[in-house]
Amino acid sequence: MASAQDTVTGTNHSPKHEGREAPEVLIRLLGLADVQFNGSRPWDIQVRDPAVYDRVLRQGSLGLGEAYMDNAWDSEHLDETFHKLLHARLNVKLKDFGKLELLKLFLRSFLFNRQSRKRAFQVGEHHYDIGNDVYAAMLDPTMSYSCGYWKDAEDLEQAQLAKLRLICDKLELQSGERLLDIGCGWGGLARFAAQNYGVEVTGITVSKEQKHFAQASCADLPVSIELMDYRDLSGRFDKVVSVGMFEHVGPKNYPAYFAAVEQIMIADGLFLLHTIGNFKHLQTTDAWIDKYIFPNGHIPSLRQLGKAIEHDFVLEDWHNFGQDYDATLMAWWKNFDAAWPRLADKYDERFYRMFKYYLNACAGYFRSRQGQLWQLVLSRRTRREIYRSIR
Repeated sequence: MASAQDTVTGTNHSPKHEGREAPEVLIRLLGLADVQFNGSRPWDIQVRDPAVYDRVLRQGSLGLGEAYMDNAWDSEHLDETFHKLLHARLNVKLKDFGKLELLKLFLRSFLFNRQSRKRAFQVGEHHYDIGNDVYAAMLDPTMSYSCGYWKDAEDLEQAQLAKLRLICDKLELQSGERLLDIGCGWGGLARFAAQNYGVEVTGITVSKEQKHFAQASCADLPVSIELMDYRDLSGRFDKVVSVGMFEHVGPKNYPAYFAAVEQIMIADGLFLLHTIGNFKHLQTTDAWIDKYIFPNGHIPSLRQLGKAIEHDFVLEDWHNFGQDYDATLMAWWKNFDAAWPRLADKYDERFYRMFKYYLNACAGYFRSRQGQLWQLVLSRRTRREIYRSIR
């Protein structure tokens, strides 16, 4: 890989690996991000199998991720590699490669409802049901699988507890109220809210493993956990919250999602939506993430969210602390890596590399500011009280 100075002066030193030269187009692309093939810096890509070049040229990000899982390349600081690649927006430029795969993804997104009722439980089966042992090892004691709030926190548990408290305070929870948690995960927020704010909680999830864990965790509290799609909701609730679930809804279903919340929330209620947001409007999801981590997912843009909420809700507050997700993901990676010796008997090396790639690539995504973390507080137009936002 040519150094930054070589690029400026026009000198060309193409890296070789077992007689195979990296294609000039890839050298130049990586040069835009100050990343080299087989360079000496911690973020440089170390090529173990030169077939990685063709895989990236044919399949873009999917080929890059699968080649990593197959141990065809590595990086000493994978998180920083992705920070540099994404800061230079090479994920957008790589879409010029693997055009057939990109076309397939676009057509699937445009022509089909990939988050239909029939497909709603696929992400639970594919990702959240892989084993509670993985998540118990990786997450903090609250089992929060979403961005922590690191403003005054010194470790992961403090950041997650601060996030849970921030949510409950933004919702102005009062003892005796009924709270609906859409996408309740392993029940951490439900348990926290019931214990500390005296509310009755109903949580819904599409993961059987999460349901079983949450039911056991909240057995001594006024908490009910249901295996349910949001489109089947009924009843009335004072407050509604959804943390890290909206990324699985999909643009075609935004009207139905917000209509469902509006229908079950009382006139003076509040709805807090905690979701990842994308730096720009994109029709497709990263092909590797879609295949291996979150099938049928879609990260909303500001434009998509604004259009979706304007019919049913008033926007009371919009809070972005996306850079806190970088710290959260790196803490998860540290925990996962430390726990691997006791997980290795159940999961193979390819699974380890898949999770390493996932957590570090996502950390780079938020560090580059392409990824945001938004908390929206929404009310119905019938709400009489003035909302006072907090941080």
